[in-house]
Amino acid sequence: MGIVKAICISEKKGTQKYPIDQVKVIEDFGLEKDAHAGKWHRQVSLLSYEKIEEFRARGAEVEFGAFGENLVISGYDFKNVPVGTRFQCGDVILELTQIGKECHHGCQIFQKMGDCIMPREGVFCKVLHGGRIKTGDEFILL
Repeated sequence: MGIVKAICISEKKGTQKYPIDQVKVIEDFGLEKDAHAGKWHRQVSLLSYEKIEEFRARGAEVEFGAFGENLVISGYDFKNVPVGTRFQCGDVILELTQIGKECHHGCQIFQKMGDCIMPREGVFCKVLHGGRIKTGDEFILL
């Protein structure tokens, strides 16, 4: 079982995501008011809280949302969870559709640290069932 540590959105593409306390998750779309939501396979992005903390321990000064992640979840090493896996958080059901992504090496984190964890640690999901998620909610692997 995992715990939602942060929820992050950005209302415009190209701007850093920022944390919010709760969000409406829309079926087959993504997080309400998030610029990256839409009718595609990368509706919600997840990143492990533990991986962010490891990166911070290496000297990275990053806030939640800095990697473009929507949900920061403790308790899972997402890159080792297979595509097709489903997660539940309250009424919300997500299905893992992609592990990692190609990252442009011009991102500010990569420029400063020489590394960025999102390309190998971040995963993407589509929303099978909507609802509300708030910080502190349980996040369960189905």
